[in-house]
Amino acid sequence: MTEHVERDSMEVDVVIVGAGPSGLAAACRLMQQANEAEQELTVCVVEKGSEVGAHILSGAVFEPRALDELFPDWAERGAPLTTPAVRDELYLLRDAEKAQKLPNALVPKSMHNTGGDITRYVISAGNLCRWLAEQAEELGVEIFPGFAAQEVIVDEDEKVRGIIVGDMGVAADGTPKDSHMPGMELRAKYTLFAEGSRGHLGKRLIERFKLDEGKDPQHYGIGLKELWDVPAEQHEPGLVLHGSGWPLDKHTHGGWFLYHAENQQVVVGLIMDLAYQNPWLSPFDEFQRMKHHPVLKPYLEGGSRVAYGARAITKGGINCLPKMTFPGGLLIGCDAGTLNFAKIKGLHTAMKSGMVAAETVFEALASGDEGGTELAAFTDKWQASWACKELEESASFGPAIHKYGTVGGGAYNFLDQLVGGKLPRVHDTTPDHATLKPAAECEKIEYPKPDGKLSFDKASSVFLSNTNHEEDQPCHLKLDDPDLPIRDNLPEYAEPAQRYCPAGVYEVIEGDDGKPQFQINFQNCVHCKTCDIKDPAQNITWVAPEGGGGPNYPNM
Repeated sequence: MTEHVERDSMEVDVVIVGAGPSGLAAACRLMQQANEAEQELTVCVVEKGSEVGAHILSGAVFEPRALDELFPDWAERGAPLTTPAVRDELYLLRDAEKAQKLPNALVPKSMHNTGGDITRYVISAGNLCRWLAEQAEELGVEIFPGFAAQEVIVDEDEKVRGIIVGDMGVAADGTPKDSHMPGMELRAKYTLFAEGSRGHLGKRLIERFKLDEGKDPQHYGIGLKELWDVPAEQHEPGLVLHGSGWPLDKHTHGGWFLYHAENQQVVVGLIMDLAYQNPWLSPFDEFQRMKHHPVLKPYLEGGSRVAYGARAITKGGINCLPKMTFPGGLLIGCDAGTLNFAKIKGLHTAMKSGMVAAETVFEALASGDEGGTELAAFTDKWQASWACKELEESASFGPAIHKYGTVGGGAYNFLDQLVGGKLPRVHDTTPDHATLKPAAECEKIEYPKPDGKLSFDKASSVFLSNTNHEEDQPCHLKLDDPDLPIRDNLPEYAEPAQRYCPAGVYEVIEGDDGKPQFQINFQNCVHCKTCDIKDPAQNITWVAPEGGGGPNYPNM
């Protein structure tokens, strides 16, 4: 995992990879404890986005349970939680015109967003992270946006000792440009990996330390989201709509959301299970046609789309949650898979995992620990936490939907939650990349052309994501076998990368010799990681590009 080259080196107590909810919550909690104990502690957060929040994408209806614990005075501190969820509706879309609104009594309790003891808020997860970063810096944390962690430093004793930040100014052919700056080593007693779903270093750590041994294979979804400005008369702050069914077929599971946020803005999105079977399916185009349904259309018509993005979601839950400890570090948040899919919420559990990690690390360092050990105490603390208990209670949620379908799985989960999670636990042991059927066995899907009012094409959508990569740099989408897409995937699956990528990164074009060629437009990449997950041959590996590249999401 490490390169043997001369690099500048910096030593700190704790390095955190990723300025998302789990990483920033961990940073804040570490420094809170250090300041309370009047103990010197150096904590550094590296973030591959150009700024904190640039790569953050989430629904989001936020449950502030972890935030209440981290900053009980968050309202006085100006946290961006201003729109409480006030009305909650769930629909089953029967077809392109019809829908059935489900009565509240038949909605699984985990999907209720109003009522009860907790007030939930419609928020921008990106803005929450920007605010958390401000709190962290006030506490004494150093945050470095625009720096991508590229390698893990592992010593001869198989202990993680920090990370190497990727080089800047490397040309596409691998040679240094005039602007070349070698990446530095950030060495730490403990390193927390909080990269988000399918983190490229987390993926390697899971493999290297066999952290997924005895676990079900991890499962993922792709979440697509747009932000709209809408007329005042169509806007109801705090309205929360969810639904499933059309346009997805009975073998394709997923659900949509439409939330009314502040400032006459509506967020709309589709979460689609990456265990789908039909290689002709395009999650992006399913999302676009979905917005034309009469349940959603009235809220968007006459409005203007101002942002677009897509991101993988780690949704396997407790059955798939890897061991989160290894010598010298911890895997937290969506890098591990702490999202509670039964609630369609992961921000609160990600934050709690970071806080538990911070408490475990600080306890070790305060006792004179010099780092590099495996913090077994974390596992006990995590398993005793309310966040882990949430995941335990909803262990069967995703697998039941995979096994019994949206309606059957929904009924199973409703009953399971009714009896306190005591029904037999359901498992799904088929990895998402292994579910595709041959293209010849599946119905080809003809998607309607976008109308430019409610539905749009990929090019204009990627433009709204503010995605940018320095063109003269090595492609960060690595093919183990460059010939495989045309040789194997094209005849067998009609090369599904053309469709599962929500940003038009992958194309099959005609070469000068008249033969098909596989083209990678890496400049379009919104860092969603779907290709790394869904490629049937597992031939594509996503690695971090030069720091600062990728999308720059506003208010997402």
